[in-house]
Amino acid sequence: MLIAIPEVLDAAAVRRLRGIIDAAEWVDGNVTSGHQSALAKRNEQLPEASPAAKEAGGMILEALGRTPLFVAAALPAKVFPPLFNRYGVGQTFGAHVDNAVRIQRGTDFRIRSDLSATLFLEEPSAYDGGELVIEGQFGVQSVKLPAGHMILYPASSLHRVEPVTRGRRVASFFWMQSMVRDDGERRILFELDQSVQRLAGELGHADRSVIELTGVYHNLLRRWAEI
Repeated sequence: MLIAIPEVLDAAAVRRLRGIIDAAEWVDGNVTSGHQSALAKRNEQLPEASPAAKEAGGMILEALGRTPLFVAAALPAKVFPPLFNRYGVGQTFGAHVDNAVRIQRGTDFRIRSDLSATLFLEEPSAYDGGELVIEGQFGVQSVKLPAGHMILYPASSLHRVEPVTRGRRVASFFWMQSMVRDDGERRILFELDQSVQRLAGELGHADRSVIELTGVYHNLLRRWAEI
């Protein structure tokens, strides 16, 4: 399932976050690459343990907790601390698949990467190229969202970042382990949740049909969730 999640950060929050990360020292993006990624990756990244990355990452995690659409779509069990990258002119990230397991350096924190996320931190008009291209079951999707908006997609997807030809692309990226491992099961739960929310808006939460469908949702989640 591929879903755009608008306004994870509003404009003011994007400005505050950019003030933190733009003033920090950036390094070669291959500091977090596996063997396959290192062959294809040309960008810059904030060091994972830098104070700026931790502060900005904390802002994003707090914002995600206040974003119902993200919670409904991801059903997150664990979220890897957000990382940050930027692409200047000529920089790119060729086709690759994210590692199945991500380990936070210097800790025992690890996750199974069920979902990947890119949170855009630069307006599309500020740069050319830099689209996130995701290959999925239903074809190829090219994604370039406004600053503060996020795309969520299966970590198993083959994806790439097109070369930047003008300006600079800045984003945060991270992974989640979902309570529901299977993408198809997550899709069913998400679509059911959205339908229940629409029905509740029309009929009210006390309506018998809304109550029964809410029960179906939780019984499916109870069957499929790993916690």
